[in-house]
Amino acid sequence: MPEFDHIPVLPAETLAALRPAPGETYADATAGLGGHAALMAPALGPSGIIILNDVDPANLDRARARVTSTPGGPSTVHTTAGNFADLPRRIADLGRPADLLLADLGFSSNQMSDPARGFSFMRDGPLDMRLDPSLRTSAADLVNTLPERELARILRDLGEEPASNAIAKRIVLERKSSPITSTAQFADIVRSAVGRRGTDRIDPSTRSFQALRIAVNDELGVLDALLTRIADEARALSSGQPGRWLRPGARVAVISFHSLEDRPVKQAMARWVGEGWAEFITNGAIAPSETKVRENPRARSAKLRAVRLGRVTDAQRFV
Repeated sequence: MPEFDHIPVLPAETLAALRPAPGETYADATAGLGGHAALMAPALGPSGIIILNDVDPANLDRARARVTSTPGGPSTVHTTAGNFADLPRRIADLGRPADLLLADLGFSSNQMSDPARGFSFMRDGPLDMRLDPSLRTSAADLVNTLPERELARILRDLGEEPASNAIAKRIVLERKSSPITSTAQFADIVRSAVGRRGTDRIDPSTRSFQALRIAVNDELGVLDALLTRIADEARALSSGQPGRWLRPGARVAVISFHSLEDRPVKQAMARWVGEGWAEFITNGAIAPSETKVRENPRARSAKLRAVRLGRVTDAQRFV
């Protein structure tokens, strides 16, 4: 399959942080096209288990195909479709707590490049932006129904857009004439409200697209729910209780792509370590080198953070 050429973000760094071993269980909260899972598979070996989760059912099928075609990988691959905040419950239902957990918070290149998904202003398409096609509310629904004040809040808080008020005002004015239904139409409205920023190297509509995508998919709410569930498990493990969905010593890694994601991840992990529920694997955030960015431009803003859960003795600490 052509998507097997998809390059996962920070592959070597993720492998080094999670340190998969034969027979372990790896849970991929955001399987995407299966790049990271295929990387883990040979290290887990035939006796290992891989749990693939993704909110996009089409990508989940592709990820499974990629992983199962990887030589030397686990013979057992489970797939679960849905929001990754529900993944802990699904893992618990399987009865096989994970030794490794990865949440790559980016979205796949095929989603970005498909005009029909509506994630990008590069090619015109419907203003959709739903990662899960079964969601009831699209980006067009938000743009055409929300009050001006709420639109401004979304653009400001989720896109860090300094011209949020001007853009929201222009959106409300334009939708009075006709519904805003396409990515090109929305991008043009934002550009007309913002103008060309002299010091900004990105398209003026970039932040607004990010804000709408986050709002449509409740990305920050889902992330907060996952971090809360990890914290609950880390607290239990540190007190000697058996894990329901993560094993003692489980390695947890998160790859974020902007400050709105990285900030809560950083704060949550620092709290777990401060409470004695975990220890850091990474020393701060790991970012890609310039060479890696040239090879994979979508990795430019990626940050990897990882911890090991459970109370750890000096003899067990990573070097």
